[in-house]
Amino acid sequence: MKISMFHLMPHRELPADFEKKYDSVWVDLPWSELADAGRVGQYYNWTLDELVYADQMGMDGVCVNEHHQNAYGFMPSPNLMGSVLARQTKNAALVQMGSTLPATNPPQRVAEEYAMLDCISGGRLVAGMPLGSSPDINFCFGIPPLEQRERFREAHDLIIQAWTRKDVFSFNGKYSQLRYVNTWPKPIQTPHPPVWVPGSGSLSTWDFTAKHDYCYCYLSYFGNNLAKKVLDGFWERMDQLGKDRNPYRTGFLQLVVVSETDASAEREYAEHIKYFYDKSLHIAPWFFFAPGHIDYKSLVRSTKTTLDAINKLAEERKNWKYKDYVDNQFVIGGSPQSVADQLEEATRKLRIGNLMVLLHIGSMSHELTKKNINLFAKEVLPKVHDIWDDEGWENHWWPKKLLKQPAVAAKR
Repeated sequence: MKISMFHLMPHRELPADFEKKYDSVWVDLPWSELADAGRVGQYYNWTLDELVYADQMGMDGVCVNEHHQNAYGFMPSPNLMGSVLARQTKNAALVQMGSTLPATNPPQRVAEEYAMLDCISGGRLVAGMPLGSSPDINFCFGIPPLEQRERFREAHDLIIQAWTRKDVFSFNGKYSQLRYVNTWPKPIQTPHPPVWVPGSGSLSTWDFTAKHDYCYCYLSYFGNNLAKKVLDGFWERMDQLGKDRNPYRTGFLQLVVVSETDASAEREYAEHIKYFYDKSLHIAPWFFFAPGHIDYKSLVRSTKTTLDAINKLAEERKNWKYKDYVDNQFVIGGSPQSVADQLEEATRKLRIGNLMVLLHIGSMSHELTKKNINLFAKEVLPKVHDIWDDEGWENHWWPKKLLKQPAVAAKR
């Protein structure tokens, strides 16, 4: 199994009354009241240091993403973060999850910038191709929801052609018209870097990943119990489409906290988990899904499988303690052995081969984050790396040069 450290780069010091005073952490919250550019610069540098440290400790990948106008995770340009990581990391895959295709004009910029990252890193790029969240793409960037998937597919086609065609060609799409497409540089990886497509359970995204043989990544903060219904549906759909059940065909995001004992994990991390769910995920419902952002069939399925369950838990969760988050598997936490056991159960239950772990959560300090990374890498990672080895699957969705590379021993 390949395990990457996922990082949101959030606001770590929102005021105690934030969720009572402000409607939403996303789209319209006032920067002038809540942030200081100098302090935010420190957050960025801590984030980069934490991801570089994850590489030094032997994590398989480091993962960044794109969001806009929010305090939940503000990396408006994941490729700026990726350029630093391409230079400063040595062994980890660069999992760019990633540049949102419908909002990049022209999409050729994604082809160029991803190719640069692959070249700088020596062929370590995983090319995330997100559709983009509704708050970001529809409300912040003004892309009409009904155009979003069409723009995504057209942008994808341009990027793949830009990487793989050897000629100079013209591209005449509905949204992009380019007289000359002549991409410099091309990626090191051929025919192109592995492509991961993040999603939230949409049938059309499942079909798109199956059609192109990409890795589908379910990104959710509501834990592996609720995710089981979604990923059971994904595997059923793959069966219908004649795809094998290779676990590396999927990825999943899980919050994880590790300490010396179960009791010390609660003492150290409880306040930060509560901060994350109360403040970082304080999203106004009117910004969450613009009408048309999700196609009708996917909306019906999501409502039946996860959205109803999440909504029912919302009121109850206001009174949750640390133990409730762990018992409901929103968070996997405890001693190294306890975390390893929970992770193995979760990954086998979901049948996932590419795991992303959120090791910085909410208001966690730089020092506590490094402790979490250290304990996870030293004492959990070795216990879960070989989960799928007995089935003999090949990971087609990982940089080839890193598949044969021996695991890097933790240095600190």
